[in-house]
Amino acid sequence: MWAFVLASAVLIAVPGPNMVYIVTRAAAHGRRAGLLSALGVEAGTLAHVGLAVAGAATLLAAAPVASGAIRWAGVGYLLWLGLRALRPRPAAAAPIVPESAGRMFRDGVLVNLLNPKVGLFFLAFLPQFTTTQAGLLVHGAVFFALALAVDLGYALAGAAVGGRLRVGGRWPGVIYLALAGYAALA
Repeated sequence: MWAFVLASAVLIAVPGPNMVYIVTRAAAHGRRAGLLSALGVEAGTLAHVGLAVAGAATLLAAAPVASGAIRWAGVGYLLWLGLRALRPRPAAAAPIVPESAGRMFRDGVLVNLLNPKVGLFFLAFLPQFTTTQAGLLVHGAVFFALALAVDLGYALAGAAVGGRLRVGGRWPGVIYLALAGYAALA
């Protein structure tokens, strides 16, 4: 189990779409937004665990077209997030309505579900440590707990940096577009 914990911690700490989503939301919209985004991302992790236990990872391994479709859906979603962030803002006189808690949570779930790194983990990496459904559930729960702790830390750090730097503007959109390009070429 310790080898799994160490490997999972390294994988979770590597920056990717989940981390960028959480940090940019927290930096731009504050701690609450970052925490909601992290909780949404980890709800997506729970969905991945459930799918792995149900055997979906095995089905995806046998159907490379489905894996490719999920990857391209992820690229498309990152493009959509990036373009949405780059959209011209309303005039300064118009009040800016903050995004709803539900939308932040939902976007976090979608970022995770369409994240090729997470999908690959549950498809190829997790089964190396266990083959039973009960083992997949236990290992998935450990991965979830580690990822939740790290992502909540990213949310708090992003909020702290955003508060100090008065982060705003369109830089999150540029980052999402760069991630989409990377995912498309990977």
